[in-house]
Amino acid sequence: MEDQKTNKSQVRILGIDDASFTFGEDKTKVVGVVVRCPGYVEGVMMSDITIDGLDSTEVVIRMVNRSRYKRQLKLIIIDGAALGGFNVVDIHRINSETGIAVATVTRDRPNFKYIEKALRSHFDDWEYRLKLMKAIGVHEVPTENKPVYVGYAGMEFEELKALLANATLRGALPEAVRLAHLIGAAFVKGESHGRA
Repeated sequence: MEDQKTNKSQVRILGIDDASFTFGEDKTKVVGVVVRCPGYVEGVMMSDITIDGLDSTEVVIRMVNRSRYKRQLKLIIIDGAALGGFNVVDIHRINSETGIAVATVTRDRPNFKYIEKALRSHFDDWEYRLKLMKAIGVHEVPTENKPVYVGYAGMEFEELKALLANATLRGALPEAVRLAHLIGAAFVKGESHGRA
C-alpha cells in the first residue's frame, strides 16, 4: 500500500486560464493544463469562450467531461472568478456536473464594490453576474510569499489548502494555473509574457 506522501505526489490537477484578448473581439481561448503534482505536465486542452459572455461554465464543463484525463482529476483550479473578461464561472455547477472539486485562485482579494460598479456600467444582467461571483466566496490561504484568495466547491477547506501547497512549486500560484497562463499568452502573442 502506498504511503500518504506517495499518494499526494500522484494527485492530478487541472489548471485553467484564459488567453490574452482585446476588448472588441468576440472570442478568446481557454487553456487547461493537467499537472501531476507538483509539476509534471501530463496534458493540455483548449477551447473557445465568448468575451464578456455567459458560456464559461458550460465550456469548462464540456472541456472536462470530454477529456480523457477526467477520471484522474482531483481538483480543477480556475484563475479567478471569470474568464474572458466578465464571463463569470459557476463553480458549484461545474462541481455538480463534473463530479470534481473546483476552486478559483487569485493574488488579490476581490473588491466587490469596484466589481459591482464595473458590472453595472457594462451589463444589463449585472446582478446575476455579481451573485455568481459572490457565491464563490473568498478565503485567504497563506503561501511562502503573500497570501492568495480562493473560492471552492466540492472539497473541505483544509484539504484544499494542502493540495494548493503541494501543487505550487514557487511563488503563489499552483503550477497548473501558472502554465495555463503562459500557454494562453503564447498562443495569442507568440511568446508568453507578464507575471504568471
